[in-house]
Amino acid sequence: MTTEATRIGLLSDIHANAVALKTVLNDMEPVDALVCAGDIVGYGPSPQTCPDMVRERDIPTVVGNHDREVVRGMTWESGDEYARRVLSADDIEWLGELPRERQLFDERVKIVHDHPDEQDRYTEPADFAPTLLEGEDVLVLGHTHIQHAEAFDDGLIVNPGSVGQPRDGNPDAAYAIVDLSDLSVDLCRVPYDIERVQQRIAETTISDRNGERLAHD
Repeated sequence: MTTEATRIGLLSDIHANAVALKTVLNDMEPVDALVCAGDIVGYGPSPQTCPDMVRERDIPTVVGNHDREVVRGMTWESGDEYARRVLSADDIEWLGELPRERQLFDERVKIVHDHPDEQDRYTEPADFAPTLLEGEDVLVLGHTHIQHAEAFDDGLIVNPGSVGQPRDGNPDAAYAIVDLSDLSVDLCRVPYDIERVQQRIAETTISDRNGERLAHD
C-alpha cells in the first residue's frame, strides 16, 4: 500500500466484540487510514459483525492465532467454537486468506500479530527492542492484549492493545494512532458498554467466563 497517509489508526485483538469496535471507531480522531494486527474473532459474541465491519472499511489486516484456528476448525475456547459455527463460508475464506504480515505505506509500517520472527510467540513490553525492527519505521504488534509503545533510534514499536478484551488492568477498549510525519504515537482508551456485551455472551453458547473477564482483566 502506497498512500499519502500520515495519521494511521491501529487496531488489534477485536475478538468479536462489535460494541467495543464501534465505540473505538466512533471515538478515534480523524485518521488517514486504519490497520489491524489480527484476532478479529474468538472469545466474543459478534464473530459475524466484526469481520464485516473490517471488510466494509477495507482495513488491511493480518491473521491472528484465533482467526487461524477458527479457519482450521482447531478451536481453543468456546468463543472460537461459536465463531466456527456461525461464520459464513465467505468470512471463513476471507480469514483464511489473511497474511501473516504486511508492509504498508511505502514499507514504512510492518504489521504482524505476534512476533516478527516466531508465530504465536508473545512479544511482551519487556521484549520490545530495536532488534525487532528490520528497516521499517513502525512495527505494529498485537497478541498480548497489553497496550505499549517504545521509540528507538531505528524506529517505533507499538502494541495498540486490545479493542475487545484488554488484559492490562484497564477494561476500556484500546487503540492507538501513529503519526508517520514525526513517528509519534498516541495510546488511547475509551469506555464502552461491557454489560451489553456480557448479555450478548449469555445469549450464546460461549462461556460466561468470557464475559466476566471483560470487566476485570
